[in-house]
Amino acid sequence: MKHLEVDFILHGSPVAAVKNISFALMPGKTLAIVGESGSGKSVTSQAILGILPDSARISSGEILFRDGPDSTAVDIAGLNPKSKQMQSIRGDKISIIFQEPMVSLSPIHSIGDQISEAMLLHRDVDRKAADLATIDMLRLVGFPIPEKAIRQYPFELSGGLRQRAMIAMALICHPSLLIADEPTTALDVTVQAQILELIKNLQTELGMAVLLITHDLGVVANMADDVVVMYHGEVMERGPAQAIFDRPQHPYLKALFSAVPHFDMHEGERLSGIRDIDHDIDHFHHHNVPWTDEQKLAGPHLSICELSKQFENRDNRWFGKSQSEQFTAVDSFNLDIECGECFGLVGESGCGKTTLSKMLMRAVTPDSGKILYNDRGTMIDLLKLNDESLRAFRPKMQIVFQDPYSALNPRMTILNTLREPMAVHRFGNKQQQLDRARELMALVGLDSRFLNRYPHSFSGGQRQRISIARALALNPQFLIFDEPVSALDVSVQAQILNLMKDLQQELGLTYLFISHNLAVVDYIAQRIGVMCRGQLVEVAPREQLFRNPHHPYTKALLAAVPYPDLNRPLNFDLLREGRHNIPELWPKPFQLHQGGTSQLLEVQPEHFVRHAIRAEDHVEALL
Repeated sequence: MKHLEVDFILHGSPVAAVKNISFALMPGKTLAIVGESGSGKSVTSQAILGILPDSARISSGEILFRDGPDSTAVDIAGLNPKSKQMQSIRGDKISIIFQEPMVSLSPIHSIGDQISEAMLLHRDVDRKAADLATIDMLRLVGFPIPEKAIRQYPFELSGGLRQRAMIAMALICHPSLLIADEPTTALDVTVQAQILELIKNLQTELGMAVLLITHDLGVVANMADDVVVMYHGEVMERGPAQAIFDRPQHPYLKALFSAVPHFDMHEGERLSGIRDIDHDIDHFHHHNVPWTDEQKLAGPHLSICELSKQFENRDNRWFGKSQSEQFTAVDSFNLDIECGECFGLVGESGCGKTTLSKMLMRAVTPDSGKILYNDRGTMIDLLKLNDESLRAFRPKMQIVFQDPYSALNPRMTILNTLREPMAVHRFGNKQQQLDRARELMALVGLDSRFLNRYPHSFSGGQRQRISIARALALNPQFLIFDEPVSALDVSVQAQILNLMKDLQQELGLTYLFISHNLAVVDYIAQRIGVMCRGQLVEVAPREQLFRNPHHPYTKALLAAVPYPDLNRPLNFDLLREGRHNIPELWPKPFQLHQGGTSQLLEVQPEHFVRHAIRAEDHVEALL
């Protein structure tokens, strides 16, 4: 690529999105483009594939593509995106893995039809040959039963399998260049590690070049040979990965490194965001009433006792009787969260974290158990509250959701978004609500002049700050954060994490912080629990858990965390074949067979690990 420039035409005037970009990607190598959202990474990949939006145009520069050492270079920038020559390149010689597989895959076509489509378009094969090739590719990307998978639909697959299906679709024609646009952003660390290993293995086997687009420097350290750092459409720094990580030169790149949370951070060390949030808490001091020692001694802020929830999985059939089976999402869950504590809950997708949060908020009714809440000295059983009592309780405990884009109503201004909970709970008159909305905007570091704007006017980080402001509108004492930074860039993530830490200390809040990013939880939480198959398998203070893990599942999660350090590559051995989250395959004394029992044992002060109970020990305990 030489001196590429891409403009968007807005209101008749060109706005530069990519400015004078140049780099070279050699056969069989991996080049990573790193930068925040809006830096021009995805626009660059769209220009290579000829799929730029109608409002965009390549104003100058060349994109020279050579399919093999003996072939003639083709200038993609000079081709008509709808021409037969470009169509013959796109999907055949150059393929792409998009960021969100659930959005990118068609919900009404089977996985097999979507993968084989590219082969039927670009190869002279019949349907039978295309299906056989699709089955082989699904087996290659790690589908356990590819013959069954070709008849499945995207909604029947997990996030990891959907991403594997996207990879199979991109590789079915054996392209010479694979573009991976944030291929692991929405995935668990364990699934992410498996996908990264898969891409590396397929790259070696097929001899293809990979253009990796990401904002995760840990992923870059484990994948890239060369790195290009972009900011506002320009290249800030580029070079071999070794030089980029050992000797970063540009202030922007150094700022990106300082914004990444990691396990080597010292006590009290703070993430350095590229742009700090200057929030104003002065207006909130008169709302905040500190807890007395007597109120704290009444019990934990939240006590969860033997909480369980099962769901029914139905196998719907067009003809014949449908079959169903019970799936346990949360299994006899016990946890105490102290007043003013930030408790971090980690685990893979499907382990029961979100189901637990929904039960705490009474959005889902548990099958059994208790949820006790310390309301300033009075212990309340949340499951016994009737509708009227529950409505009165709602302001005391609030939740911040994962996706800042879908969490806000696009048809409501920010003022109405912040006023809505106040109006529902009859908090003041309209003027008082307006004043409160202005205070909330200042609290999260946003200008109150933005109150009349709509959510689409804000970045992802700003939307998440608005979500936090809405959660604080009714002066809650307990906040649940469900993956609040998983969709954000590392620099914006640092802003939000620092803001959350500051608010907790300044307002005396209690947090339940749910995430699959272990480094993020290590940064913000005082105590951490690891969840698998609906149960806690290990609980410890943060300084103990990740420095001295005992349970094999915790060790596997830690092994999957990509460090932004070339000297600490990922260890794939603990994650291969997905055996790390199967209790029957854990080593003794953790191994738990179907129907077996287990308990948390204290192995160190405040450090608890789940061990299996032998049948004879269980009988003795009952006697």
